[in-house]
Amino acid sequence: MNLTNCTRVNEFILVGLPSVWGMQNMMHAGVFLLYLLCLMGNGLIVVMVIVDRHLRKPMYFFLSNLSVIDMGHTTTFIPKLLVNYLSANNSICFYCCITQLFFYFFFGVTEFFIITLISLDRYLAICHPLRYATIMTSGICLKLATVAWFGGFFSIIYQGVMTATLPYCTSNIINHFYCDEGPLLKIAGGDTHVIEALGFLLTVVVIMSSLLFSLISYLFIICTILRMPSSTGQQRAFSTCASHLIVVCILYGSVFFVYLRPTLTNSSFSMMKSVSILYTMVAPALNPFIYTIRNNEVKDAVRKLLEGKTPGLPNQLA
Repeated sequence: MNLTNCTRVNEFILVGLPSVWGMQNMMHAGVFLLYLLCLMGNGLIVVMVIVDRHLRKPMYFFLSNLSVIDMGHTTTFIPKLLVNYLSANNSICFYCCITQLFFYFFFGVTEFFIITLISLDRYLAICHPLRYATIMTSGICLKLATVAWFGGFFSIIYQGVMTATLPYCTSNIINHFYCDEGPLLKIAGGDTHVIEALGFLLTVVVIMSSLLFSLISYLFIICTILRMPSSTGQQRAFSTCASHLIVVCILYGSVFFVYLRPTLTNSSFSMMKSVSILYTMVAPALNPFIYTIRNNEVKDAVRKLLEGKTPGLPNQLA
């Protein structure tokens, strides 16, 4: 293709959600409710960690980071999706699309790092309880979280810049409901093999290493739990870890299906859009409830907040 006289498009057209005849209104209403549920549930966790000194612990600190990520992740595309639907205009400006793409993957990659830190926290708390308080201090937790956020930023910045500099002059129709890497590269001119290789490498290194670390951590955790003499202690430990494992299964399973493939441009985007709904909308809305539904400390914090009791801010995390 001759790209010498290429005039780059100024905006893209998003195809939107998977087509289900006669159910567009219901689907977008469902998206709005999931987004509202995500903001309320995750926002409540952040507020609880701030106002209740009993929740100023490493586990809840990392969980509040995960809540911020989930709110940011969904906010990168759901408001635009709903506005486009209400205005019957599925366009998005070029730089808006690139910005959406960057923040979408920035929050996504950072989420895997934070989930890995939650696995580490649970491993230390259950397998090394006597050393836990001295290892997971407030300073260490803050440093680990900072590394996770900066790691997410630097992992995706180069690929984002390369995607932004590609010529887009043959088509401006993105077969997705947000600016995703695969559909965007599909309509790009020039050689996209390097970007696709970087994306695949990032997926393998970040996601596979995160999953492997979580699985090994929980293998040790399960072995430690099974050696506990008290059945009550075993049940409490299992209930604490089961919620994290549910999140891991939903998130990693869907992301593997969509992104763990060498060539994104040859993927079935219709199937990708359907699976994307699971980890971009459903998982962020369910995460706060999965993590806290059986957690007595969070229930007590919510009860205190509803009763108007707000404990003073603590000075440390652990």
